[in-house]
Amino acid sequence: MGKPNLVYSSKINKIRSFALILLFVGILIMYGGILTKSTPWLMFVFFGLGVLFVILSTLVYFWIGLLSTRAVPIICPSCEKPTKMLGVVDACMHCKQPLTLEKTLEGKNFDEKYNSPAYRKKLRAEKKMD
Repeated sequence: MGKPNLVYSSKINKIRSFALILLFVGILIMYGGILTKSTPWLMFVFFGLGVLFVILSTLVYFWIGLLSTRAVPIICPSCEKPTKMLGVVDACMHCKQPLTLEKTLEGKNFDEKYNSPAYRKKLRAEKKMD
């Protein structure tokens, strides 16, 4: 038995996928409103919920757009395409290669806990000890 082949995804793509799912859920809920047009109050409830999901999707897209402007643009060493990194560790948007900006994490297994503030505080404390 070999090691499982884990596929990583960049944080920006995960959030964009979540926003796209919200958009489709909103459209499906509104479609459910069309199916209930014989009951006007239920149709308006479905339409209202659908519109809320679409608005929430728009807000998530706006938020990830703002985050994307703060992301560090780099060139992936594997596929040599430009990608963006959020946090200390992330994955390439194109080839899913795990990437890090922290020299001490190079060669270690990819783990998103490296992005947590508690872990970064622990790393800083260890650096001060050295």
